[in-house]
Amino acid sequence: MLISPAYAQAAAGAAPGGLASIVSFLPLVLVFIVFYFLMIRPQQKRVRMLQTAVAAVKKNDNVVTAGGIVGKVTRVEDSHVEVEIAPNVRIRVVKATLAEVLTPASAKPAND
Repeated sequence: MLISPAYAQAAAGAAPGGLASIVSFLPLVLVFIVFYFLMIRPQQKRVRMLQTAVAAVKKNDNVVTAGGIVGKVTRVEDSHVEVEIAPNVRIRVVKATLAEVLTPASAKPAND
């Protein structure tokens, strides 16, 4: 025997022109495309919406910080926001730490 059986089987199963390597790589590409449309793209959209809401924050908006503090905006500066978390208790918060901005019209009363 001049050629070993294992080498002969591998050569017989290979598609001409390297088509087998492309076909074996195709499922990985398809998984990445599905992952992009189901995971990455919606997250980017959410981040853009939050950035525009934080940039447009104004007085009397209700906000939630990344630390979970909920309050009403009393003053807006370039990079800081003053938030009233209780009557006559105000804190300064960095705008980048705002996790959610609620306008007074969209906020619902708790038990009414």
